[in-house]
Amino acid sequence: MNKAIYRYELRQRWPSVAIWVGSLTGLLLVFMSLFSSFTSDMAAMNQMLENFPPEFKAVFSLNALDLATLEGYFGFCFIFCQLCLAIQAANYGLSLISVEEAELTADFLLTRPVSRPTILTSKLMAALSSLLITQILFWIASLASISLFKGDADYDLRAIALLLGSTVIFQLVFFSVGLLLSLLVRRMNSVTPWSLGLAFGTYVISAFSGVLGDVTLEYLSPFKHFDAGRIIRELQYDLPLVLLDVVLILVAVGLSYWLYQKRDIASPS
Repeated sequence: MNKAIYRYELRQRWPSVAIWVGSLTGLLLVFMSLFSSFTSDMAAMNQMLENFPPEFKAVFSLNALDLATLEGYFGFCFIFCQLCLAIQAANYGLSLISVEEAELTADFLLTRPVSRPTILTSKLMAALSSLLITQILFWIASLASISLFKGDADYDLRAIALLLGSTVIFQLVFFSVGLLLSLLVRRMNSVTPWSLGLAFGTYVISAFSGVLGDVTLEYLSPFKHFDAGRIIRELQYDLPLVLLDVVLILVAVGLSYWLYQKRDIASPS
C-alpha cells in the first residue's frame, strides 16, 4: 500500500463521510423521537396496520417486526438506514476507479513509480476506512438515539448489536459489487445513477421476495440476507447467506484486481 495515495484518498472522502453520517444521524433522531408517541396508543396503530394489504406490509417488513417493542421499532428504522448505507457503499465502489477515468486524470497516477495493484490497494483501503468510520459513528448515533428516546421501554441489546454488526458485510457486498461493475463498464461518466440503481434495485428484489414468498429471490438481495425482522426474531444471522456474501466479496475483489491489471486507461491526448 502507498501511504501518500491512501492519505490523499482518505482526505478526499472526509466531506462525503460527514454528509452520510449527518444524514444517518438525522434519520435516526427523527424516527426514534417518534417512538414514545407511536407506542402510546399501540392498539389503534395495530388496528390501522391490519387494514393495510399484506403486500404493503411485506415490502416494509411490517409483518415480521413488532413495532410495540423498541428493537422492533428500531428494526423498522434500520431498514431505511440500510438503504442509505447501501447507496454510500455502492457509490464508493463505483467511484474508486471510474472517477479518475471520467476526468482523464488516471494516466497521471499510472505514470508514477507505483504498480497498479499498489494503487488499487491504497485506494481500496482508503475507501474501506471511510466505510468503517461511517459504521462506527452510525453505531454510536444508534445507541445514543435509543438511549435518548427509549423512555421506560426495555429492549434486547443483543438484537440491536446484531443489527448494527450486520452493516459491515452488508456494505462490503455493495462496495465490492460496485467496484467490479465500474471495471466491467468501459466508461462511467456518473456513478450516482449506478449506485442508486444498485441499492434500490436490490431493495425492490427484496420486497418482491417478501410479497411473493419466493425463496430464490432471497439469494439476489443483501437486504434479505440481513433482514431486520429475521435477525430480531432469531437473534442470529442466516449463516449460509452470510457465507454467500463473503464468497461474493472475495470473488468481486479478486476479479477487480485482475481487470484493473488489464484495463486500458484513457488519456487526455
